[in-house]
Amino acid sequence: MLLKYSSSGLFVQIRYRVKNQGVGNGIASATKFYLSKDKLLSNNDVFLGDESVSSVAANAYTSLIVSFNININLAAGNYYLLYQADGYDNVIESNENNNIFAKAITIKNNYSSTDGYGLIDAAAAAVARATGQSTFADVPNLGGYNWGADLIKASEVWAKGYTGKGITVAVVDSGVDRNHPDLSSNIWKNTKEIAGNGKDDDRNGYIDDVYGWNFDGNNNNTLDKNGHGTHVAGTIAGVKNGFGVTGIAYNAKIMPVKVLGDDGLGSETAIANGIRYAVDNGANVINLSLGQDDPNNYLESAVQYASNKGAIVIMAAGNESRSQPYYPGNYAKNWGLTVGAVDKYDHIAKFSNLSGANLNAYVTAPGVGVYSTLPGNKYGSLNGTSMATPHVAGVIALMLSAKKGLTDAQVRQIVTASAENSLIA
Repeated sequence: MLLKYSSSGLFVQIRYRVKNQGVGNGIASATKFYLSKDKLLSNNDVFLGDESVSSVAANAYTSLIVSFNININLAAGNYYLLYQADGYDNVIESNENNNIFAKAITIKNNYSSTDGYGLIDAAAAAVARATGQSTFADVPNLGGYNWGADLIKASEVWAKGYTGKGITVAVVDSGVDRNHPDLSSNIWKNTKEIAGNGKDDDRNGYIDDVYGWNFDGNNNNTLDKNGHGTHVAGTIAGVKNGFGVTGIAYNAKIMPVKVLGDDGLGSETAIANGIRYAVDNGANVINLSLGQDDPNNYLESAVQYASNKGAIVIMAAGNESRSQPYYPGNYAKNWGLTVGAVDKYDHIAKFSNLSGANLNAYVTAPGVGVYSTLPGNKYGSLNGTSMATPHVAGVIALMLSAKKGLTDAQVRQIVTASAENSLIA
């Protein structure tokens, strides 16, 4: 039997044999599998699934392999895996009571329905594990406005030379003030497009999208008047220049994708199209500090599209004090990561939506009193899972700059298996 732990739950692969102990050929049947706290089958056990078994000759056996994903939140501890041969009573037997076999297993669940897998740890987990190294040595804290970088141990990663260089992070938001002195040198530019000539030079469907595209206004003006997107961008890749704010991945590039209006509102269609634009134009990481209460198929499809194309989508859990993330954050059950907010003491913020009972690739990051860039060469502090999400986007940019080609599944596994709540060595 093989057990693996990941952001999608517990993967169980079972190799087993079914023997016909009778004198005649047995007909086709099925084996049922359960997870139990004891060796007895009861209504309280978790049914995993079944596996068809073909006809078995008298006094012979057949060997089989079956796999299951356990995607519910189980308490860590000792369990029994129960095998119930002839689970649907297809075969007439002289003794119907000898069909249960129990195997002891240990569940090392490190998931909490409050804060998921806990605080992301750039040094111990994300980057060190991505590069096959042990935890990076501690370095002195930066202090002051940089408490968020200190809490997630970004400086320890910078000391190893990983700064996000070569990675593009799309800020799918209210736009970005690309002229801000703490951002201007880190703004992505579409070098295949000639500015101001009124032509779609790179034939990507968007005219003069030199600095991204505005899906709210259907034009190439991605400047931010609201402030939300610019604040997010500073946390991700504010320049390390001795003033203002230093981003978590301070050498990464920011791709502005405007999907929200100046009032901070936007449509699901605009957001989904913005995600697809970011992916198709080379974004490695996509920051979604936005969301809504209800699921949307088009938005879900866009998140899946990004994952399939190799981009990592980082999504805010939401600020409604609810028991589970809102959307698209809830799609982190399958793709990307969703992020809840903590304060400087690593306490979950009262406004933060929680991780929920069902397994979700949910981690936490600083989201209370986060200091960052604002339009017009300004700075300010904001609260929200919107502020926590770019901390994680920055960490993922550090990971990808250290280890090229990591897939969405690999990033999810590394981050969730080594965040603050981790019990898995």
